[in-house]
Amino acid sequence: MEGVTLKSRAIVFAMCSGAVAFILALAATSSGGVEISNISRALIPAIVCAVMCWASTERSIAGTASAIDAAIARLAQAAQGDLSDQIPPEIATNVPQLATAMHGLFAQLNANLDSVQRLAMFDPVTGLANRTNFRRTCERLLSTMPTGAGGALFFIDLDRFKAVNDTMGHACGDMLLGMVANRLRAVADSVALPEAGPAPLIGRLAGDEFTMFFAQVDSADAARIGRAVLFALAEPFDLAGTDIAIGASIGIALRPDHGETLTDLMRAADAAMYHAKSSGRGRAEHFSAELAAQISERAGLESALRDAIDRDEFALVFQPQLRVGSGQIVAAEALLRWRHPQEGLRLPGTFLPRAEETGLIVEIGDWVVHSVAETIARWSRMGIEHRLAVNVSPRQLDHASFFRRLRAAMHRVDAPARLLELEITETLAMHCSDEVLEAIALLRADGATIAIDDFGTGYSSLPRLRALPLDRIKLDRSLIEHIAADADARIIAQAVIGLIHGLGCQAVGEGVETQAQADILRIIGCDVIQGYAIAQPMNEAAFLAWSKGEVRWAAVG
Repeated sequence: MEGVTLKSRAIVFAMCSGAVAFILALAATSSGGVEISNISRALIPAIVCAVMCWASTERSIAGTASAIDAAIARLAQAAQGDLSDQIPPEIATNVPQLATAMHGLFAQLNANLDSVQRLAMFDPVTGLANRTNFRRTCERLLSTMPTGAGGALFFIDLDRFKAVNDTMGHACGDMLLGMVANRLRAVADSVALPEAGPAPLIGRLAGDEFTMFFAQVDSADAARIGRAVLFALAEPFDLAGTDIAIGASIGIALRPDHGETLTDLMRAADAAMYHAKSSGRGRAEHFSAELAAQISERAGLESALRDAIDRDEFALVFQPQLRVGSGQIVAAEALLRWRHPQEGLRLPGTFLPRAEETGLIVEIGDWVVHSVAETIARWSRMGIEHRLAVNVSPRQLDHASFFRRLRAAMHRVDAPARLLELEITETLAMHCSDEVLEAIALLRADGATIAIDDFGTGYSSLPRLRALPLDRIKLDRSLIEHIAADADARIIAQAVIGLIHGLGCQAVGEGVETQAQADILRIIGCDVIQGYAIAQPMNEAAFLAWSKGEVRWAAVG
């Protein structure tokens, strides 16, 4: 029954025991039969026996039952989260083994809860507050600060931490993170703050990103703290007997100038940190109105790009490449344009960097893949044998799946691979993975042509160039710009063309702006030229009409 305790049951049992003892004692002492005189003589000893039996049973059983009742009640409190109250003393008196077990259980539960709390709220590598803990604590602090009260949030990103992880291993990287945390604590301890003010908050958000919040500081104080952090992290770290120099880039957001909430301050500090990195690293930058305008512009551009993808606002234009001497069209480079509803055609440089930052380049790249495949298939059906050259973005080059999708799209529309040319920048070609090279090799085996773009602006390895599946190498426009007026520029361009021919590739000059440049490139052995001196990029209809003419090639022959 609900509400019936072990003690009450023990008392009932003791009473029953006393009653049984009374009956037995009465029967034993009334030896003369069941008569009033015999019962009266036996009554007193029977009562004494019953009382003694009841008392003994109640004392031995009811006390233990009461202690167990108390233990059950205490365990029920523990189940509700109360692990701090003392264990009732009657448990230790009546059932000492149970009291000892409960003490051990509560101690273990407290230790486990402390461990869970540390794992849930603190970073195990540095001992600093983790992202969740830092956000909760900082938001609580910000909510208690008076309106207009000053504060500064620091977003700290280590500059060369990845190199330490890659060269020395993650164990050494974790040791370094612990050392960084200790130096941040030392900086926080050294900052003179009002005695009544809250202590600085320090957290590790993820990877090599740290954050600090100081209440009751102004812009000058924030700049001083930023310099102290830069100085502390610029000092070499002794890691496994080796001096390691890393440094940091810091973004600073001020309350209330840059926001009252943690979300606003984090966004501002993060933007300032990225500005510090792009400005040379190893510096602290305050958030500013200019940065705010850039953020707004980037957000607007991202939104407009998403709309452009949904509304199919992209287009391809084509710039011809001519064989030097004969003037024959050998290829056309497909160039992306954005048909902006208000601004007209926008060049790729105005939107592709943002597309790569946001990942939208993947969707735009898929559009280009399908458009190129359909264009090649259409030209093939028309009997046009000009190759179509397509630039591959860094984001696409990181994934072999891009080349597999391109190959599949070509097969799907029955577009001959011999009319496809892929252009990869020199720097990217030096670093692409073996998986990407295998995917490119499959396209080349189908008949596609592979070209290196912007050659002369990156860092090339000749053994690497020989190992790559290449057909053409395009000289960067910077090698061609001054060849008409500068003899040294001509010598350099001629040497590069000789190197390209030595690798068994065709040399293509791009960015040819004048007839004089075209003439010199012909003399020094360039095979193909492309640029405004030949023709500007044009839509498909204009390009097909232009390609049927003959007069335009006279200057090139």
